[in-house]
Amino acid sequence: MLKLEDYIRTIPDFPQPGVTFRDLTPLLGDAYALRASIRELSAPFRDAGVDVVAGMEARGFIFGALVAWQLGAGFVPLRKPGKLPAEVEAVTYELEYGTATLEVHRDALASHRRVLLVDDVLATGGTAAASVDLVARLGAELVGCAFLVEIAALAGRARLGGQRIHAVLSL
Repeated sequence: MLKLEDYIRTIPDFPQPGVTFRDLTPLLGDAYALRASIRELSAPFRDAGVDVVAGMEARGFIFGALVAWQLGAGFVPLRKPGKLPAEVEAVTYELEYGTATLEVHRDALASHRRVLLVDDVLATGGTAAASVDLVARLGAELVGCAFLVEIAALAGRARLGGQRIHAVLSL
């Protein structure tokens, strides 16, 4: 039986001292583990009527696009500043080691769209909470949030209020 956690490397003190990084590149490099992770990420949302998956830069692009394909939905990238050519909505938020900003095209998440947020890791919840905020600002309906890994000790889930949250692994 495949154990996805066997494909995740733990790197202490990266990108700075005190931060533990979960490296998913071994999982991405294994076709079977990657397929299994996408099936597990998608499964709870197969019948949720997802119109579009929004993925956070950068690893959320990989997992989000594959989940969108699995669900027969479109994909919307939530980008770092200055990467999108049309009018954007932006949100700045706190990370465990600084601040960041995400942007999305204002016309990408119309009010009639049902959105699933996908990212690789739920840690402190800053990126996910900012993404939830962007979806709400644009009037789309959030179906839920899916993460490959949740680092439960960092309590990021608490920052997402009553949102439907699915994590394949809890480390």
